[in-house]
Amino acid sequence: MKVVILAGGFGSRLSEETILRPKPMVEIGGKPILWHIMNIYAAQGMTEFIIALGYKAEIIKDYFLNFYALNNDISIDLATGKTVIHDGNQPNWTIHLVDTGLYTQTGGRLKRLRKWIGDDETFMFTYGDGVADIDIKALLEFHNAHGKLATVTTVRYPERFGRIVFEDDQVSEFFEKPQTSADWINGASLY
Repeated sequence: MKVVILAGGFGSRLSEETILRPKPMVEIGGKPILWHIMNIYAAQGMTEFIIALGYKAEIIKDYFLNFYALNNDISIDLATGKTVIHDGNQPNWTIHLVDTGLYTQTGGRLKRLRKWIGDDETFMFTYGDGVADIDIKALLEFHNAHGKLATVTTVRYPERFGRIVFEDDQVSEFFEKPQTSADWINGASLY
């Protein structure tokens, strides 16, 4: 099954990092967010990725073009220029890097990937910052059991600030960033 990852947005909410690189390439523990997302899917048996590029696409392309060399030992003979990349234990992934336009919105990016996805194939669809603890196999089973065109996973919108409750002019309760928001946001999708 193919996994579509949106990695073309401007990442404006993380602007201090995304001036130099796209948000999916911001590192967590020395690896890009994008790598972590792909690892989550690969651990559950999905190893073909279609990455929708836009903003700073060249950085994502460069990362994967050099992935093998960057993640293995290398011997270089400076006199001859001969380079040997010593084999390592690398992921068995197939990655399609597709430029879907700098200003293209979510629906437009998905439409531009149609030929890469295929007409009748079920696929996963997520965002380039969508690191989540989701049982993807259970999600697929749920999707198949309901026979719908698409399934959307949602998460509660995280509260950004603590809340204070007053009684008259006195603080009576304080809630430190509660995770009880009634609002839901898109976590990932399955088509």
